[in-house]
Amino acid sequence: MMNTDFEWLVFGLMGGVLIDVIFGDPSNKYHPVSWSGITIGFFIKRSKNSELGLKYEKFLGAVFTIVFVMLTWLSTQTLVYILLHLFGIVAATIAGAMILKVTIAIKGMEKHVLKIVNALQTDDIVAARRNLSLIVGRDTLGLDRQFILSATIECIGESTVDGIIGPLFFFSLLGPAGSFAYRIVNTLDSMLGYTTHYYKNIGWMSAWLDTAVNYVPARITSYLIVVSSLITRADWKQSIKILCKDHKNTVSYNAGYPMAAMAGALRIKLEKIDYYSLGENREPLSIEKCWMALFIMKVTTIFFLVVLSVPVILILYLVGWWKLLFGI
Repeated sequence: MMNTDFEWLVFGLMGGVLIDVIFGDPSNKYHPVSWSGITIGFFIKRSKNSELGLKYEKFLGAVFTIVFVMLTWLSTQTLVYILLHLFGIVAATIAGAMILKVTIAIKGMEKHVLKIVNALQTDDIVAARRNLSLIVGRDTLGLDRQFILSATIECIGESTVDGIIGPLFFFSLLGPAGSFAYRIVNTLDSMLGYTTHYYKNIGWMSAWLDTAVNYVPARITSYLIVVSSLITRADWKQSIKILCKDHKNTVSYNAGYPMAAMAGALRIKLEKIDYYSLGENREPLSIEKCWMALFIMKVTTIFFLVVLSVPVILILYLVGWWKLLFGI
C-alpha cells in the first residue's frame, strides 16, 4: 500500500514526467499557464494605461509579481491539501502529476526542435526562422542556417533548466505547488522581464525573482550536463572546460551555465550575434548536434530524478517537512 507520508509525491513526480513525455502539452485553451498569461497581459494593459505615471510602475510591478506568485502557490497548495485529506492519496497523486506535467516541457521542446530541423532538412530557411521564433526571444528574421542551429541548441540547454529541472527542483522541495509557482515566475519573466523602456520598471521584480529561483537549478543542471555527456559519450572534459571558462559570457546570471556546458559537450561554438559566444569551434554545427543536445537533455532529466529528486523527497520526509506542509 502506498505510504501517505511521501510516496504519493514520488509517484506524482514520476507520473508527471511520464505524462509529459507521452502526451506533451495541451492546447493553450486548456493550459493553466496560458490562463495565467492572460491575467498577466490584463495587468500589463491596465498598469501601462494608469495615470499614476512611470514612477509608480516599479511599485505596481513588484506588488503584482509577489501577490500573483503567492496566490498561485497558496491556491495550488490548498487544492492538493484538500484532495489529499478528503479524497485520499490516489486523488492527490493524480493532481500532483497533472500539476507537474503542465510545468515541464520535455515533449514540447522535442516537437519544436523537430519542426526547425525538418525545415532545415528541406532548405526552408523561412519556416526554420519562423519555428525558431516560437522558442527564442531574439529576432530570427536574418539568421542563416548556422545561427538557427546555434540558437536551437542554446534553447535546448537553457530550457533544460527552466522547462525541466527548475520545476522538478521545486516539486522536490515544495511539492506540486512549488513547481507551479516556479512556472508562474518563469512566465512573468518571459512577459515582463525585459530591459526596454516599456518594461524595465514594471518588470524588474519578475526579472529579479526569475534570476533568484533559477540560481541553484541552473548550476545543478550545468554539472549534470557534464555527467550526462560522459554517459552519452559526448566530450565531458570539454564540457567542464567551457563551463568554467564561458559561463559568465552571457548577460544572464544563469543562462550561461547550461549553454556553456552543452557547447563544450558537443564541441561546438554557440553564438548570439553582438551578445555572446560560448565554446570552441572544434566541430561544425549540424542537425546531428541538435539531436545529441536533446539526448543529453533527456539523460540529464533522468539523472536528476534518480539522483536528486527522489532522495530529496525522502530526506525531507525523514526531517518532517512533508508532515508540516501537508499535515500527514
